[in-house]
Amino acid sequence: MNQESNISEVIKSRWSPRAFDDTRPVEAEKLIAILEAARWAPSSSNLQPWHFIVGYNFDSCHKDILSILNEGNQIWAQNAPVLVITVAKMTRGDRQNRFAFHDVGLATENLFLQAYDIGLSCHFMGGFSQEKAKEIFSIPEDYEPVAAGAIGYMGKIDSLPEDLAEREQATRQRRTLDEFVFTTKWNNPLGIE
Repeated sequence: MNQESNISEVIKSRWSPRAFDDTRPVEAEKLIAILEAARWAPSSSNLQPWHFIVGYNFDSCHKDILSILNEGNQIWAQNAPVLVITVAKMTRGDRQNRFAFHDVGLATENLFLQAYDIGLSCHFMGGFSQEKAKEIFSIPEDYEPVAAGAIGYMGKIDSLPEDLAEREQATRQRRTLDEFVFTTKWNNPLGIE
């Protein structure tokens, strides 16, 4: 398949840095814009199961979110002015919503792309304590924390420890379409030119 598809520059250029500028707060209108973009994401049966807990410009909620991140993520995420926990409502009426994480992912991608489009960077991670998130933020029983995110302006790579700086400068890699797009049976590439 054609590997050089003409995709949106925002999608092609977006990446997840770890270097954030802790001296540059995120403006309220930009935070509202990225959350508004998340609001407009598609969802199964239009249930919109996403919720966001937001620590803004190093407030007390920011400190709480930082405290539940894995130690390796705290090293760099502490510099992002905005920290987020995404949460999915796991039920639809009296039954499970098996699309909840999918839909939260769609909302998060909208947030990501809007952030990138207005000059912000995002890095979302799974390395945090879901249990502590539930406890600290009083998340109800039928809701699940999905991911933690760091949002802000790009910082200088040399502000990172050496191992993270190397990862930051590594060439981005993506699998080829033939490795994940199949037809008729598993591992049979679609093969469209």
